[in-house]
Amino acid sequence: MTDLSWLGVAERDAIGLSLQVAATALAGLLPISILLGWVLARWRSRARIVLDVAVHLPLVMPPVVTGYLLLLAFGRKGAIGSLLDQLFGLVFAFRWTGAALAAAVMALPLVVRPIRLAFEAADPRLNQAAAGLGVAPWRAFLTITLPLALPGILAGTILGFAKCLGEFGATVTFVSNIPGETRTLSLAVQTLLSAPGGDGPALRLAMVGIVIAIGALVLAEIVTQSMRRRLGLSAVPPSRPRRLA
Repeated sequence: MTDLSWLGVAERDAIGLSLQVAATALAGLLPISILLGWVLARWRSRARIVLDVAVHLPLVMPPVVTGYLLLLAFGRKGAIGSLLDQLFGLVFAFRWTGAALAAAVMALPLVVRPIRLAFEAADPRLNQAAAGLGVAPWRAFLTITLPLALPGILAGTILGFAKCLGEFGATVTFVSNIPGETRTLSLAVQTLLSAPGGDGPALRLAMVGIVIAIGALVLAEIVTQSMRRRLGLSAVPPSRPRRLA
């Protein structure tokens, strides 16, 4: 295990909480992203643009606005938040679970995009051939479409995890900055920068964040290329044959 003794207790707690938040967010986000990616790739209705805009809205909307909307919807007095609290005792506002929710919403576009592209690249004629052989649609999806889309799913998963680790704006608006509860890596850096003598610890945490981000990008590329080779897919589309004069 990597020795983190050169980090302070509060810094290690922030990193540990960030990993917990990112893992939880991704666990709930991945199945939804696969479903959305498949729908966006295969749905031919004009209403698809509405779903596409909704999925990518957190990418272009100010994160603080996203956090405020989450607070209105999932706060203790929000329509969804109050219902979840009464029925299941599940509270999001000012809890680490809310930080996971905010991270999942902000990472959604980054996870769905590569998954959608992977589904679009999968040849639908393979599923048609399987249907002609009597294979059920759900079995064809699990045995044909899903394996072909695996490089995009893995790439989206890794990038989404990195995004969840670095999320700040929506998180601080929705769940505030509570030590030991919602103070993730990004929020800890902001707190240290506003405190006297906090430049050193802030720099250490920033370096940890940079290493994680670079590692995620490199790992995503390596995994994607490896899966493409195993599936026999070419990263570069084949060139068109030249016409003979």
